[in-house]
Amino acid sequence: QLRLVESGGGKVQPGGALRLSCAASGFKFNDYAIGWFRQFPGKKEREGVSAISSIDGTTNYADSVKGRFTLSRDNAKNTVYLQMNSLKPEDTGVYYCAALYWGRGGLLPREYDDWGQGTQVTVSS
Repeated sequence: QLRLVESGGGKVQPGGALRLSCAASGFKFNDYAIGWFRQFPGKKEREGVSAISSIDGTTNYADSVKGRFTLSRDNAKNTVYLQMNSLKPEDTGVYYCAALYWGRGGLLPREYDDWGQGTQVTVSS
């Protein structure tokens, strides 16, 4: 059974950093694109943050996080990391990782089939 578990969220001051982890189990990790998405307080829809292709390993970032966030993948550990630097209050939200079999690493939530439970990120002074 495919399972994704996020961790690493918390509260941080503006300008601070967090590293989120997405640990996967129950499937052939290398064959899946993994994306990070976030849901802002009071909003139903989720926004794509970053994703990595399972086809060629390329990464994709939303404009709002380019230059601040870095996604990396450790296939040996079945884990994807999202390093978030220079955090802003508008980055506050619940962050989810999701998986798509043989995906190109797009940022549209509807493309992804399987989701974790999310981890809360709060950026506040």
